[in-house]
Amino acid sequence: MKFLDQTKIYVSSGNGGPGCISFRREKYVQNGGPDGGNGGRGGAIIFEAVNGLNTLIDFRYTQHFRAPSGTGGAGRDRTGASGEDLVIHVPVGTEVIDEDKETVLLDMSEEGQRVVFMKGGDGGFGNTHYKSATNQAPRKKTPGWPGEERALWLRLKLIADAGLLGLPNAGKSTFLAAVSKAKPKIADYPFTTLHPNLGVVKAGEYSFVIADIPGLIEGAHEGVGLGTRFLGHVERTSVLLHLIDATQDDIVGAYKTIRNELKQYGGGLNKKPEIIALTKVDATGEEIALEQAKIFEEETGQKPIIISAVSGKNIDETLYKLADIIKVKKAEAYDAA
Repeated sequence: MKFLDQTKIYVSSGNGGPGCISFRREKYVQNGGPDGGNGGRGGAIIFEAVNGLNTLIDFRYTQHFRAPSGTGGAGRDRTGASGEDLVIHVPVGTEVIDEDKETVLLDMSEEGQRVVFMKGGDGGFGNTHYKSATNQAPRKKTPGWPGEERALWLRLKLIADAGLLGLPNAGKSTFLAAVSKAKPKIADYPFTTLHPNLGVVKAGEYSFVIADIPGLIEGAHEGVGLGTRFLGHVERTSVLLHLIDATQDDIVGAYKTIRNELKQYGGGLNKKPEIIALTKVDATGEEIALEQAKIFEEETGQKPIIISAVSGKNIDETLYKLADIIKVKKAEAYDAA
């Protein structure tokens, strides 16, 4: 299944049905009168967040959603049938955004969340509605009120507990494959990951979700490389795991590049709790890895973990640290609610 995290759709709620002009014409009934019924209400547009979906790919092939209109009223004071509501199922974590691509109208962040986004038009009045003591035979009706119509953007932000960040080829996909059953593409060239991957990992008995985000490069916030489009997928995470390739010469520069892109992107990403890990230490050897870690700590004031997804070095320790932060953040969110 292809991954799609942003798409444009067109939605319209149903029109109300027209009212009816009708008069009673019954045998042996001396006095007739108006008996035209009202029209039915148009169908509404409803968004519902469901589990089991993790991409917006279905909306690439179906972009127009129109709820049925209500039917017209009829004689004998019969009201027209209302149009059925149209329910649009979206993955949990989907934002419904206005056509300007900036204004967030809905945030479908919880499973089962159901929101009536656009109501259908009301049905028109039949001539029975206008009957009065001074107007006993009205010949007036109204058409149904039109429904709403608008263009929208859907943007998916994956629901993950931890996010993997780093330059291309920092070892993010290798790490995810080592700690979960996810099967991201792994190769020895940059930008092998072209869309986010999710993996469920366990730290003891505690399970959480990690999102592997395509690599950033300097100038990503200006659209260089893959840009910062995928950073939205780690906005909801509790903690970031920043992976740095220990085999490169300038590990401090690599770290600062990513931190600068997070700051430029905004969304509070640069303020999230962060665990820093030097990867591929199986390739550098223990002595060089420790030397790199010492240089990093001296220049940044932060002590990195030395890990290897290939040999498994310090992987469990890293997962437990992530789990501890996630537990605290979730407890804080629960208390705030």
